Amino acid sequence: MVPELVGARVLLRPLKAEDWEAWREVRIRCRDWLERWEPRPEPGSADPALDLDAFRARCGAWERQRHFDAAYGFGLFLTDGRFAGEVSLGSVQRGPFQMGYVGYWIDEALAGHGYVPEGVVLVLRYAFETLGLHRVEAAIVPRNRASRRVAEKLGMRDEGTAVRFLQIQGVYEDHVRYAMTAEEWDERGHELVARFLTPAAPAS
Repeated sequence: MVPELVGARVLLRPLKAEDWEAWREVRIRCRDWLERWEPRPEPGSADPALDLDAFRARCGAWERQRHFDAAYGFGLFLTDGRFAGEVSLGSVQRGPFQMGYVGYWIDEALAGHGYVPEGVVLVLRYAFETLGLHRVEAAIVPRNRASRRVAEKLGMRDEGTAVRFLQIQGVYEDHVRYAMTAEEWDERGHELVARFLTPAAPAS
């Protein structure tokens, strides 16, 4: 069953080929704003913002990873159906780890309205309560203040900086590592749900 996660103002669901036009418009319009925080694509790989087949392949890759319990990718949509961005749970590890990494991005025109924190709370609840993970991390370039604010707003712990952790635009960059465990979710998850996922909740 394909998961669909519903919040107060956003809905998360896997992307499909029919979403390409909306996804493409946002990715092209916000290219400079988004790509400065992303890994450089493999040489010769097709750009899914310009190639429908590449976008279909991207959707298929997320579906295969979901099938094998390796990663869960979601499009972030407003309740009026507007495509807004993506939230993902990647690099899921089972065994003694029981963990994954949350990642997110949003249309620049919709930033600052609290949609990303709401989407991340949906994914945290799914990770801990449905998938049974014990730990969720977020790794963020130190100067990416907007992304760091999301992790801090949700009370994810700053566990320090991993040196040259991930390739971003061809350069291995330091990343601040944030985390939340199942014990912390059990203690404070209801507060995050009340703040971000109830219809009367403020968008702060």
